[in-house]
Amino acid sequence: MIRSMTAFASGTGGLGQHSWTWELRSVNAKGLDLRLRVPDWLDGLEAALRADLGKALSRGSVTLGLRVTRDGDEGRIALNPSTMNTVLDALAEIEAEALRRGMTLAPSRAADLLGVRGMLDVSSGSDDAGPLVAQLKREFPDLVARFLEMRESEGAALEGVLRGQIDQIETLTTQAAALVEGRRAAMAEALQANLARVMGSGQSADPDRVAQELAMIAVKSDVTEEIDRLVAHVAAARELVETGGPIGRKLDFLTQEFNREANTLCSKSQHRELTALGLELKAVIDQMREQVQNVE
Repeated sequence: MIRSMTAFASGTGGLGQHSWTWELRSVNAKGLDLRLRVPDWLDGLEAALRADLGKALSRGSVTLGLRVTRDGDEGRIALNPSTMNTVLDALAEIEAEALRRGMTLAPSRAADLLGVRGMLDVSSGSDDAGPLVAQLKREFPDLVARFLEMRESEGAALEGVLRGQIDQIETLTTQAAALVEGRRAAMAEALQANLARVMGSGQSADPDRVAQELAMIAVKSDVTEEIDRLVAHVAAARELVETGGPIGRKLDFLTQEFNREANTLCSKSQHRELTALGLELKAVIDQMREQVQNVE
C-alpha cells in the first residue's frame, strides 16, 4: 500500500494529577526530518519517541508536540540557573563583539530569553517522573498507529490518481507508436524527394555521400527507442505501485525518465500530430510528478 507523507493525529491522556496532549503531523520532505517538542524534565522520553518514529517512518518532515500539565498548585515553573547564566554570558559576548565592530544591537527582552529551550524548568511536583514517562511510552504507539492510518488513507486516494495517470501515459504512448508507423512512409517519401532534388540540381554531388547524409537524418529522427523506453517505464511504474511501501524516491526518478523521453520525442518528431501527442504526454507526466512528491 502507498502512504502519503501528509498526515495528522492527536490525543490526550492522564495519570494521577498529570494530563497531556499529543499532536503529531507531517508534510512532504526529501528525507526523514523529525522535530520533537517534549518537556525536558521527562528524562529519556524524547530519545524513545524519536526511535519509535524512526522505525515507523521513512520520509517526511514530522513534528511531534507533547504538552504535559499538572492539576493543583504543586507544579511550578522556575528559571534554570545554569541555562540562564550560559545564555546571558553568550549575550554579553555578542554585545561586546558588536560594540567592538561599531555596531548597535537592539535591546534584549526578557520574553525573548525565556523562549530559549531549557531556560524554564517545569517541576512535576514529584521527584520521580518514571511512572509518567512509562505511561507516555505505552500510549505513544497508539498515536503513531492512528497517524499511519491517515497516511495510508491519503495514500489510497493518491494511488488511484497515480494509476489513472500511468494509464494516460500508456494510452498516449500507444497512440504515438501508431503515428510513428504512419510517419515512416511520409518521411521516406520526403527523403527520396530531397535526394532527387539534390541529384537533379546540376551541382556536383557524390550520390553515396548524399545517401549517407539522408540516412543519418532518418536515424536521428527515429523515435522507436523513445517509444520502447516509455513502454518499459510504464511497466516499471505500474509494478512499483502494485508493490507499495516507501516508493516515493523511485517513482520520482521514473517521472524524470518519463519526462526525458517525452522531451526527446517532441524534439525528434518532425510531425505535427506526434508533437501534439508529445506535449500532451509532458503535461500528464508533470501532473504525475506533482503527485509523486506526496508519496512516502
